[in-house]
Amino acid sequence: MKKLNPPFQQADVSVEQRHTAYRGFLRLDKLQLKHRMFEGGWSEPFDRELLVKEQAVGVMLFDPDLDNLVMVRQFRVGMLGQQESPWPLELVAGLVDKPESLEEVAAREIYEETGLEACKLVKICEYFNSPGASTEYVTLYCSRVDSGKAGGIHGLDHEHEDIEVVVIAEAEAQEAVRTGAINNAMSVIALQWLALNKDALLDQWR
Repeated sequence: MKKLNPPFQQADVSVEQRHTAYRGFLRLDKLQLKHRMFEGGWSEPFDRELLVKEQAVGVMLFDPDLDNLVMVRQFRVGMLGQQESPWPLELVAGLVDKPESLEEVAAREIYEETGLEACKLVKICEYFNSPGASTEYVTLYCSRVDSGKAGGIHGLDHEHEDIEVVVIAEAEAQEAVRTGAINNAMSVIALQWLALNKDALLDQWR
């Protein structure tokens, strides 16, 4: 267990300068900093850009009665020019931008993106999405849903959302992870969790 404990803490970083270089849909900060080094002493000051983002919540929607997942598809600018289509199959997700609990954010996003109601939320995990350049911290949940009620186009007009709801068999989604057809981190993490914990989840929901 000792290997899991980092030798340095927040106090081992010295931020010499920090300012917001850009603020639009996203916020980008410019930092000059230095930190302690493994062989002793401090590094030379160096520059880094940091994407400052709100905490995020993702929710895997699972129907245990029909063994289906309810997923969503929408345009993602980060995939523009990177693969055949920038409309990936994903989990429901959103940002914590109001004074709400994480469970309330999960329920709100489920309804906004699919029209379904959250039921029996189970926490999957928490993780930093891209710590080399971003502050984004993600909390993942699994919610029980009735996939027979899922379908249509959803999203908020004022957020320019155009979201297609897709019902897919759990086995087909797992195969899509194996082949790389589903290749976004949030969905991969949640589906691998389901593969490992499905029996325990079903017991918990009984």
